[in-house]
Amino acid sequence: MRVSWDQVFAWRMGRQFVDAPGASDAVEVAARLAGVQAQVTSAAETAVALRSAAGTPGAVVRALGERKLVKTWAMRGTLHALTPDIAAAALSLMGSARTWEKPSWAKTFGATPEDVAALVEAVGEILGGAVLTRDELVSAIVAEPRFHPLAEQLRSGWGAVLKPLAWQGALCHGPVDGSTVTFSSPAHLIPKWTGLPDPDAAAPVLITAYLGAYGPATPEAFDAWLSRGSLRKTVLRRLFSELGDRLTEVDVEGRTGYVLTEHVEDLTATAPAHSVRLLGSFDQYVLGPGTGDNALLSAAHRAKVSRAAGWISPLVLVDGRIAGTWEIVGDELVVTMFDGMPPPLRALEAEAAHVARATGMSALTVRG
Repeated sequence: MRVSWDQVFAWRMGRQFVDAPGASDAVEVAARLAGVQAQVTSAAETAVALRSAAGTPGAVVRALGERKLVKTWAMRGTLHALTPDIAAAALSLMGSARTWEKPSWAKTFGATPEDVAALVEAVGEILGGAVLTRDELVSAIVAEPRFHPLAEQLRSGWGAVLKPLAWQGALCHGPVDGSTVTFSSPAHLIPKWTGLPDPDAAAPVLITAYLGAYGPATPEAFDAWLSRGSLRKTVLRRLFSELGDRLTEVDVEGRTGYVLTEHVEDLTATAPAHSVRLLGSFDQYVLGPGTGDNALLSAAHRAKVSRAAGWISPLVLVDGRIAGTWEIVGDELVVTMFDGMPPPLRALEAEAAHVARATGMSALTVRG
């Protein structure tokens, strides 16, 4: 089975509501993308709004408030807004890597595996049916003398010591309270939460969700997206092989990867796109395959997209490939194209109207 990268990018844009925005709500977008990165709330709102026919900011926060989405540390240890089923599957597989049991992790963050196990138990009792601010939660934890040495790490906004608790289903982010971060347990927060499945049961859920948005892809690309390569290679290969004929191997201009068998006919029938699209910062379109995918993003321009401190720039897509970046300065949308490409002004003006709507602005003027 052979397809071109032009077909793959056109197919992905269709699957991800990029080339034909038409998602009904934030839940549909989060389900289709296998989660929306929500480290920066405004970026998550933009990602959802740009994929909705008439979307405006606020859909993600609203879905979280209605408990239709759960916000927690998931893929790559970053905050995501996820549907409950995808959240449970992702947390199960993240937790199965047991990264907090590695000596390097304990050395960096000062918490032993025994500390983490004790924290899971303590936080389970503290949260129960409660919603607590970070300060309230940490104060309750460090009331136990054995946790005094972890107080600084527990209060850190990066949440490094709290992440393993999330990966074991002990906590998640609670309802939005202005700028105050709150925590609760998914069992309390999410209706019909059934806990974390066994990793072998979680894998088909997450792998098929991933390939449904970012295929064709390799097991290694899936693991890089999920855990930065933390799963053992033998386990990873087994999880993919056990999907059997649900997966089909595809050759994309010499690179092989898997796609869901149910999507093969659609992918092979997809014609290359002829479009210009704008996506916001931290968008799943690039985070899914990763910024190191040279077919999507030229290595020469990677540093312009994947910037310092983990910042991912807003994207200009030309026929599905990343061809530039943009930013909003005042009431202008300032575009920087790669390789001296002239900015496609007419198409960008149409896209600027979508960006203005998605970001809650009245209008934006394009400047290249």
